[in-house]
Amino acid sequence: MELEIRGGVRAAPVHGRTPRERQALRFAPDLRERAADPGHVARTARENEEDGLDSALVVQSSSWPDPWLVATWALAATSRLRIAVAHRVGTTAPTVAARQLATLDRLSGGRAAAHVIVGSSDLDVARDGDLLGKQDRYRRADEYLTLLRRSLTAEEEFDHSGEFYRVQGARPGLRPEPRGELLSFGGSSPQGVRLAARHAEVYAVPALPLPDTRRRITEVREAAAGFGRVVRIWRHLTLVLADTDEAARDKVRELRREALRLTAGPDGHRFAQAVALDRDRERGRAAEERPGEQVAAYVRRSFAAAYAGSPATVARRINLLRAAGVDIVQLDLSTETDQDRALRRELVALLRSPAAAAARQRGW
Repeated sequence: MELEIRGGVRAAPVHGRTPRERQALRFAPDLRERAADPGHVARTARENEEDGLDSALVVQSSSWPDPWLVATWALAATSRLRIAVAHRVGTTAPTVAARQLATLDRLSGGRAAAHVIVGSSDLDVARDGDLLGKQDRYRRADEYLTLLRRSLTAEEEFDHSGEFYRVQGARPGLRPEPRGELLSFGGSSPQGVRLAARHAEVYAVPALPLPDTRRRITEVREAAAGFGRVVRIWRHLTLVLADTDEAARDKVRELRREALRLTAGPDGHRFAQAVALDRDRERGRAAEERPGEQVAAYVRRSFAAAYAGSPATVARRINLLRAAGVDIVQLDLSTETDQDRALRRELVALLRSPAAAAARQRGW
């Protein structure tokens, strides 16, 4: 199967006054404030499509613009690009979410999907009135996804009485375009793997070393087989591209310095309030650090995890993931300049080349 190449559509540009600042701040924790810029949404969606990407993700958080509406704007601006909409369990009833997904899919000609999440931060889900702990959110997600799927496919009216939801006389008045993939799911815990195996067509594998990636892919595919199902594997990648590997290393150093400078400046307190740092604090990762140190540590981790190099070097690394079983790669990189886009197009062309497919078959 051909590799699916995914991008992303934000509701507004990354924080920063200049292209260079925005390039650097892609590696900082996202601010809780995010505008809704219709021109930016339409332009970046079209650029994803023009540069040869197959799909894009619209993310969500408690204070950001509604992802369903952002996705609608992006789909209206394109003709081929598919959009996966991040949707958090607990923000709406599963029957309502089913109607939203089916409606968007029909209006777009079969180009919509939902990426279902349970919420990685207790504080952030509480901002939307969801006070369940994470283990309870996982348990609720199982019931939610069962009911969501039924609401998309039922032929007759049905009732449901569960721990979290009660429905009487529900029946879908419209269904999505007939095809294979509507739902994706992530989660590195055993509960997350089981939920993906039972309910999703796509599993978002976390950023792990290559041997661990192989093991996780085997684990989730075996779990899916236990339910009589097959899942595809999606991996998100943050990239720094340049014409040569040396230029990419120089770019990483320059952008890291700029990101650390900007996040320590007058807006430093805004970065310290980011949801990503809520998550780190809840997991004990940043418990002993002051807010400024937490932000700086996040920036350094972001750059350390990035795939940096020329398009050819990065393509070789991505092909190792393909050989391990990854079916969808999300290319998260700056497209602030014409050079950024030219480098992305070059990378996409390399990933589409016959040589890349042959290398995957050899298993590298």
